[in-house]
Amino acid sequence: MGSSDEELVEACLAGEVAAFDILVARWQRKIRGAVYRVVGSEEEAQDICQEAFLKAYRGLSSFKREARFSSWLYQIALNLSRDRLRRRKTRNWVSLDEVDETPAAGWAGGRAVSADQWVESREVQRLVANAVAALPEEQREAVVLKEYQGLTFPEIAEIQGVPVSTVKTRLYRGLSVLRERLVRQGFDEHGKQETAYAVQRPS
Repeated sequence: MGSSDEELVEACLAGEVAAFDILVARWQRKIRGAVYRVVGSEEEAQDICQEAFLKAYRGLSSFKREARFSSWLYQIALNLSRDRLRRRKTRNWVSLDEVDETPAAGWAGGRAVSADQWVESREVQRLVANAVAALPEEQREAVVLKEYQGLTFPEIAEIQGVPVSTVKTRLYRGLSVLRERLVRQGFDEHGKQETAYAVQRPS
């Protein structure tokens, strides 16, 4: 069994620089994916991800051991994402070309799809991505971390620095807005089923 994140941090602080390479390999894809969903640009997500790991490496001595390394890393990445969006000062809409090539499992269900279904699936993804990008910052992050990253409510609460109840409220409101916007786009019961957003209040 491999070393935990925190053990790798200790090893790195003790002079084993290669330990940080393991952390990068372990978390790079997840962090880049979260940042991409927040900023809506693959190029910017790559830049922010690299900057986040560099900042984490340089500030490793300030990492508080009572926190999860992954939560600390997400905090750094999301803070950098917020800074980037504030500098941009314009809402970024995700283009169809930037949408993930592979449909989410909840959308395709692992089944073979026809060309028409594939185009429709990508259109749904584009609409969802644009709707996510238009959410208020805190709701957008809650949706990304829960729905795309699969984090638990306590993990998101740790990352956002708020109570679990606040995370649930942000997620519920964000998903409600997403559902309403998709319905206005013409994706009624069928659309909600494909996007896996049959929204209920988080429990």
